Amino acid sequence: MTLSAGWYLRRLSRMGPREVGGRVGDAVRRRRWRSAQPAAPRVTGARFTAVLPAGTIAAVPPDAAERLVAEADRLMAGSAEYFGVLRDDLAEPDWWYDPKTGRRAPGGYAFDVPYRDEDAAGDIKQIWEPSRHQYLTVLAAAYAVTGNERYAERVAEHLRSWWASNAPLRGVHWVSGIELGIRLLSWVWIRRLLDGWPGAPALFEDNPVALRQIWHHQRWLAAFPSRGSSANNHVVAEAAGQFAAACAFGWFPSSTRWRDDALRSLERHLRGNTFPSGLNRELATEYHGLVLELGLAALAEADAAGVPVPATVRLVLLRMTDALAAVVDDRLRPPRQGDADDGHGLVVDGAGTDRWASLLATGDAVFGSLPWWPEVSGTDVRTGLLAALILPYAKQGDAPAVTRPARRPAHFADAGLTVLRGPSGIWCRCDGGPHGFLSIAAHAHADALSVEVRHDGVEVLADPGTFCYHGQPEWRRYFRSTLGHNTLELDGADQSGSGGPFLWTRHARSRVLAVEAAEEGASHWCAEHDGYGPSVHRRRVELTAESRELRVVDEVRGPRRAVRLAFHLGPAITADLAGSRAVLTWSRDGEERTAVLDLPGELSWRAHRGETDPPLGWYSPGFGRKEPATTLVGSGFTDTARGFTTVLGFHG
Repeated sequence: MTLSAGWYLRRLSRMGPREVGGRVGDAVRRRRWRSAQPAAPRVTGARFTAVLPAGTIAAVPPDAAERLVAEADRLMAGSAEYFGVLRDDLAEPDWWYDPKTGRRAPGGYAFDVPYRDEDAAGDIKQIWEPSRHQYLTVLAAAYAVTGNERYAERVAEHLRSWWASNAPLRGVHWVSGIELGIRLLSWVWIRRLLDGWPGAPALFEDNPVALRQIWHHQRWLAAFPSRGSSANNHVVAEAAGQFAAACAFGWFPSSTRWRDDALRSLERHLRGNTFPSGLNRELATEYHGLVLELGLAALAEADAAGVPVPATVRLVLLRMTDALAAVVDDRLRPPRQGDADDGHGLVVDGAGTDRWASLLATGDAVFGSLPWWPEVSGTDVRTGLLAALILPYAKQGDAPAVTRPARRPAHFADAGLTVLRGPSGIWCRCDGGPHGFLSIAAHAHADALSVEVRHDGVEVLADPGTFCYHGQPEWRRYFRSTLGHNTLELDGADQSGSGGPFLWTRHARSRVLAVEAAEEGASHWCAEHDGYGPSVHRRRVELTAESRELRVVDEVRGPRRAVRLAFHLGPAITADLAGSRAVLTWSRDGEERTAVLDLPGELSWRAHRGETDPPLGWYSPGFGRKEPATTLVGSGFTDTARGFTTVLGFHG
């Protein structure tokens, strides 16, 4: 996908004067760096001291260690899966190759690489992901728990290969700051986990090539931070990686300055990216997880190095953890909201480890759980490693007193997110919040007033997900469109206006009018948005515990408009649609479950599944993957009824 001149004008219109000035400075610096690349300073006598406390590895739960080693053995065989693409070439990786398209990214000066153009560079996510080196942190962790040097030797072989193939400022891996930040964090943990291996010093602190790479990564991050309307999760990753490297690899004349600047950036942007309630401002749940992982990893480096951090850093991470505990369903799954690209901050676990359970377990170890938190039964490797380095919150003598929720919150007013809960694991997420974060709302979807409904962890009315970012514009449009969510569309248009795959030029404004989230009896929620001006879409949701019934009423105030009302069913749901009634069936733990969806009779209903022209009836279980799922769409006009009423009743 090549970006047009119109896109650049639309993107420029979403920037303020300060951001424009900063980006002009970046452009000048890039031109200067093309011909004036300085040499890294000479380093002698460097030592790595940011090691794990004694006994940390021995305390790794056996089942978590077993999953880790199994994953490491798959990687040793060269097998891995990235975004739905299975590959068997990781024993000797080609760092610029995209197995999805078969293309290799072009070389040359990094800032000349057309990485957004899939025809020229391949699928950039497929190329970038292995070079975050998180699979190498898994191999390093396998060495730590087993002592088997073949894992360490493979790590060393691949790092030396990567460094040789990716000289500073040459090629596609020197284009994006988030990639450099996460890669630095991986290198810190690789060195830490390999500390018992005799070859570790020769790989890192005694290796001029490694020192040059570490220095240039940090110099790059200091020069080109994400700015203004792009200061979302990317800038947190940049700051966390820079800070971690400056703490653990503090061997350079600039290390103290880099560390202090990165800590200031991290503190500022953790606050900026997080609502006071603890939810991430991008309103994209997976980025909540990514930012929380990055923040915890940075905090671990600070405490390991004895670097004081502002109290706000711990407070933000505590509130993020409490918020996560509040919004998950009975199976510890959070909402599927906004973009998701399967990004992680630190990976040291094998396949099958629950990401959200791991974060809650770490939160318990570091901050302490609250009585209303859900029970976490799984195990993981990462929690013990982070908890061994992070000082428990209760032991922070200068930590300010903080009032944590005495009961599980149901409504997050600043984020506009509400979770209604009923008996037998009925869980309903209602969206009445802002349209994303910052002026471009890069990871937002046009999903105002959408709902997501689960029963005992099974997605009944599902958020279809994300699927892709680059290269397939028709699929990118669909998965973030209004029709692609459980809400109402007018005149075939999205509620918010898109200017590109990560750019919204017009934002629908939502407001929650009423919320009553009762522990027993009836709960209700009401909100409206102005994305279809002059018309206003208002939605009411009522959950009645006694009848196990969810009622959704949609009203459109304004002139006559064509309407489409969509309900996307989860991939496990089978639907039998007859007229305006759909009988839903699924199985959970070998038990058959049923529900009846009574749809507004004023609309004409059709079931869609796996359609491609245009896309409709799809579910994305993860980035790069999609599968057919049933979508029920009702069509008609707004003046046919005072309101469109949908009733979902659970029967088994």
